[in-house]
Amino acid sequence: MNVIVSNKYQNLLSTLDIDVIKSINGEFEIEDLVKQFTNFYFNKMIIDITAIKDYQNIKNIQKLSVNFDMNKVILLLDDSAMVNSGGYLSQLVSMGIYNFTRNINAVKFLIDNPNSYKDVAQYHNLSNSDDVSLVEFDTFSGTGSGGLRIIGFRNVTAHAGATTLIYMLKRHLEVAYNVVALEVNREDFRYFNDKSLKTTLDNDLSFNIANNPEAEVILVDLNDSIHNELCNEVIYLIEPGLIKLNKLVRNDREIFEKLKDKKIVLNKSILTNKDVNDFENEVNSKVFFSIPYLDDKKEREPILDDFLISLGFSRLSGNGSNKNKLFNIFK
Repeated sequence: MNVIVSNKYQNLLSTLDIDVIKSINGEFEIEDLVKQFTNFYFNKMIIDITAIKDYQNIKNIQKLSVNFDMNKVILLLDDSAMVNSGGYLSQLVSMGIYNFTRNINAVKFLIDNPNSYKDVAQYHNLSNSDDVSLVEFDTFSGTGSGGLRIIGFRNVTAHAGATTLIYMLKRHLEVAYNVVALEVNREDFRYFNDKSLKTTLDNDLSFNIANNPEAEVILVDLNDSIHNELCNEVIYLIEPGLIKLNKLVRNDREIFEKLKDKKIVLNKSILTNKDVNDFENEVNSKVFFSIPYLDDKKEREPILDDFLISLGFSRLSGNGSNKNKLFNIFK
């Protein structure tokens, strides 16, 4: 028989098809749980992490690990940025907490198939040591070579093409990487008729990032999301047409000051190399790359391989795409 300790995810946990001997709902100090269950026999205790008071403070989870047999505890994690950080997950593993998930369907599986260290070793960052005071915000380390890389895209000028560009970049990367594409707060991906493209709400972004443990690359169409911090880097797309740029500057005279030292990419650009240099001088910012108008029906566009290689995706370098550069402005 099992115990359920719930709070935010009470309704989800109530749908589990498992034998439950006791269920409590609310927000609890670890000491409260210790008093209730120290001499209480159960098979597994499923804990909604939001039921632990001040759960984002890893020291409270440490108290849990000290007072309970963690082989008998399954943690259902929430979608908060801290709990979704690499540092937080690394500390869970350091404490011997191996049975954690964000997927309600995985809870039942873990009851009969508990994780070992091997199953969660990818989350363990040994360089942080086991000192809970060292927990800092970080993004997930993935299981792919070099870890998970999360790249966000933002349209700076209106309709600068982030959605279509991500769709095309995903196709290019898939020849050498395990890639996921996420779109935040919109449903434009559906027009590509590609079921592998995923849509998420802003509040669920961290959950959906974490729910792809095999991914090596996640491309995120951020739209109006506030969660830049979930990405390893953010690419700012500008369509450098005169009307688009004039509208941009009229709406925000400080826009290029804000973009200083950001990774600016010109998209749907007809600018020559000289035009790009003039643009850089006028806005006092460097352009990372310039991408011309592309045909999204083509399987491959050599310029996109060049762009991805410039971002460090070296496995694509064997495609020979560098011979056909349209622009040579890697800065």
